[in-house]
Amino acid sequence: MLAIQPKTSQKSTPNLLPMRINHNGPVNDTERYFQPTKDPEGTSHAYLRGRHLHGTTVSLPSNYTGAVLHITDKNLPQKPPQISEDGDDEEDEDVREEVKIAEMVGEFDEVVVWGHGESVDTERDAFVRGVNEWVGFAESMHQDEDEGEQGNNGKKEG
Repeated sequence: MLAIQPKTSQKSTPNLLPMRINHNGPVNDTERYFQPTKDPEGTSHAYLRGRHLHGTTVSLPSNYTGAVLHITDKNLPQKPPQISEDGDDEEDEDVREEVKIAEMVGEFDEVVVWGHGESVDTERDAFVRGVNEWVGFAESMHQDEDEGEQGNNGKKEG
C-alpha cells in the first residue's frame, strides 16, 4: 500500500510509446531524441529512431488529476496497537500492512498515446479503454447510494 505525500510537483504530460526502451532513468537531452509537433487537425507527430509516430491525446475528466509518483524506501509510521481491557491486542500483528511513502513529483490532466504509422484506435487500444473503464469504475464506487438507486427518470426502483 502507498501513502502519497505532497511535494513540489510540476505539470507534465506522460507519453505512452508503442515500444520498449531498455533504459530506466533520466535523459538529459530529451529534445535531441523526441520532438513532437501538432498538425492542423490536432494530431501529434514525432519521429523516434526513424519511426513515424502518431499521438492521440487522452484527457482525464475535469474532476480527476493524474499523479507522477516517486516511491521511496521510507515506511509510514504506524500507531501502536490498542490494548483492550482484557489485555488482548485489538489488532492482530498479521493484519498490519507495511505502507510505503510515495512522493508526488508531477501531475497531469492528459496523456498522449502514440501509435506506429497511424493514430491509435481509441475503441480498441487497451490503454485508452483501460483509462475509460477505470474512470467508470471509480465513479460507480464513489457514487452516493441514493444516486445509484435512481434509474428510471429519477424514480427510485423498489
